[in-house]
Amino acid sequence: MSLASYAARRAALGLVQVLAVVTLVFFLVEALPGDAAVALAGDNPDPARIAQIRAAMRLDLPATERFAQWLAGLPRLDFGESLVSGRPVAQFLFAGIGPTVVLAVLTLVLLLPISVLVGVLAALREGSLLDRALTSVSVALHSIPEFALAVVLIAVFGVQLAWLPPTAVGADVLAEPAVLVLPLVVLLARPICSISRLVRAGMVDALASDYVRHARRLGIGETRVRFAHALPNALAPAVQQVARTTDWLLGGVIVVEAVFVIPGLGTVLVDSVAARDLPVVQGLAVVFAVTTVAVNLLADLVAFRLAPRAEVVA
Repeated sequence: MSLASYAARRAALGLVQVLAVVTLVFFLVEALPGDAAVALAGDNPDPARIAQIRAAMRLDLPATERFAQWLAGLPRLDFGESLVSGRPVAQFLFAGIGPTVVLAVLTLVLLLPISVLVGVLAALREGSLLDRALTSVSVALHSIPEFALAVVLIAVFGVQLAWLPPTAVGADVLAEPAVLVLPLVVLLARPICSISRLVRAGMVDALASDYVRHARRLGIGETRVRFAHALPNALAPAVQQVARTTDWLLGGVIVVEAVFVIPGLGTVLVDSVAARDLPVVQGLAVVFAVTTVAVNLLADLVAFRLAPRAEVVA
């Protein structure tokens, strides 16, 4: 199968997944017990407030008609209006997307090269003191929850040593890179541990494979054998793990933004859930779903391109 045909099939599947998530999000809101407007209006609902919520959520229309209208507005980034402020949901998304995108992109940009470097070093020194040390550190870091690691880093490097800003309060996240150092460390710690172990295992298996032995018999240099033939095969499962890490990253960003008080999409989501601002929650769910599907699609394409490597020395 060619890369183009595989990409078309995966893109079609991704579109179906996005539609399924969008449908699920909408009808989960519909499944709220009783009258959603009354539930959202609070313990002592005001009739005017209830009427305002019903108008904003179009509860006077049939559910299928409201779903069709909401679905038609998504391509135009029309997610409806906030029940709390009356502002378009898209304004909340655009206001919080900057810090979140910076955090996520920096995490993904740093994640793969650092993980590959650690995994390759451990594989090339299999059984050595370096390999055992990297394994021990990986297991230890992977067992620490994000919020616990964040609190420790803030206490040590932000408060006691005062080397880095402990939070983003009063800081411009996009203009002050030092604010992002501790959040990036928290977001990178666990994924680097898991992906580097995958790279190590894949590299060890690849170096012991028949096609690598055949390459060596042909007189190909050891450096080329390791990095041109063995490494690409070790990277395929790691790239797929990066996609799965992206799913985790969406949740990790919410925790990190809450702990470090970073005004991103995670903070918007926490505030919206606390205020029961369902249109904003729905919009964020759609954004997270599309992001997850897109990153998984990209990772599958990269893994598909990397996987067939055994024939290069035949």
